[in-house]
Amino acid sequence: MRTLAPASMAILGLALAAPAMAADTTLTIATVNNSDMVRMQRLSKTFEEQHADIHLNWVVLEENVLRQRLTTDIATQGGQFDVLTIGMYEASLWGAKNWLAPMKDLPADYRLDDVFPSVREGLSVNGTLYALPFYAESSITYYRTDLFKAAGLTMPDKPTWDQIGEFASKLTDKSKDQYGLCLRGKPGWGENMALITTLANGYGGTWFNGKWEPQFTSDAWKGALNFYVDNMKKSGPPGASSNGFNENLALFNSGKCAIWVDASVAGSFVTDKSQSKVADSVGFTFAPHQSTEKGTSWLYSWALAIPASSKKQDAARVFATWATSEAYAKLVAEKDGIANVPPGTRASTYSDAYMKAAPFAKVTLDSLKVADPAASADKPYVGIQLVTIPEFQAIGTAVGKIFSGALTGQMSVDQALAAAQSSTERDMKRAGYPK
Repeated sequence: MRTLAPASMAILGLALAAPAMAADTTLTIATVNNSDMVRMQRLSKTFEEQHADIHLNWVVLEENVLRQRLTTDIATQGGQFDVLTIGMYEASLWGAKNWLAPMKDLPADYRLDDVFPSVREGLSVNGTLYALPFYAESSITYYRTDLFKAAGLTMPDKPTWDQIGEFASKLTDKSKDQYGLCLRGKPGWGENMALITTLANGYGGTWFNGKWEPQFTSDAWKGALNFYVDNMKKSGPPGASSNGFNENLALFNSGKCAIWVDASVAGSFVTDKSQSKVADSVGFTFAPHQSTEKGTSWLYSWALAIPASSKKQDAARVFATWATSEAYAKLVAEKDGIANVPPGTRASTYSDAYMKAAPFAKVTLDSLKVADPAASADKPYVGIQLVTIPEFQAIGTAVGKIFSGALTGQMSVDQALAAAQSSTERDMKRAGYPK
């Protein structure tokens, strides 16, 4: 066989290799280690069978680590990833900076009008969509109906935090590893602060007033944080400061939590007999309020976005479209049961069959309908469990660490609130607020 000269090889390589590269693409997908995303990774074998020219490389990370990795990569235009799993916070801020590729020219059968308007708007900037929603969630209350019945207790449709605390105290039996109340304690703006912020909202609190002044020394925050620390110490599990969504889900499914307030997306997991020991004894109701119901149920979406730095945007859009489509929902229903379809994004999901199979569906849908992240006179920011400003990721995590210190007894509640106030005042002043 005749050997080609290097120059000839280069010319021939250009002619032949370019089509081959275009037809054979590997996408690197960064996602969170939540069960729905683990399922997406498993079911993506179907996608690769349907798209033989697209291969998928998965990077599955814990929530705080994922956010840190993605923020660093997107801000530096590092280009490590082709598909990002992000939330409404990142979609809004990163889309405005043109760090994300717009989700335009979607196929007609994607039916974007089937996606709930509040979810579309939360992932858009000035009418341009920057991420496709994989699932959307509010926060709701999960509780053990068998334990409530045995104790002669009745869960109200819309409980107050005071009622939750009373129930939790009566249902705690630490000698049996039975804990009345499980709440997030792991530090992070999207971990403990997501829960604690909605708790503070229920007490009438806000992160900032109309002048962008932090409000941690207010009576609302004092009431909320005192409730959180007191009840978690009295009725919570040991090591609560290390527990996020996944850890509390595992505790609840193993029968160790009487009450758990967290993301509505857990509904399909706590009722799945293959992973939940208490699947037949779970009740669902609205997230607790206190002096107000405003801002007590959060609104969030895990969504798939494409960084503008990706050189494989066409293939990335094909995958993101597939994973958030009605076809994917049908695949989940076929493989794992209709109750496991990613919730909260499409009106078509809430069919009679789904509502019948998913006992958590109605409270989830009703909570999503009333969740309102809009800014107001006394709350100058968009967001319920977060503040949609670039500085919040660092500020929220710093405050989350301080509040975790109060939970572990390293400082008192008053000391934690004072530290959060001074830390946030300093950071906001450095960032130039009010603007």
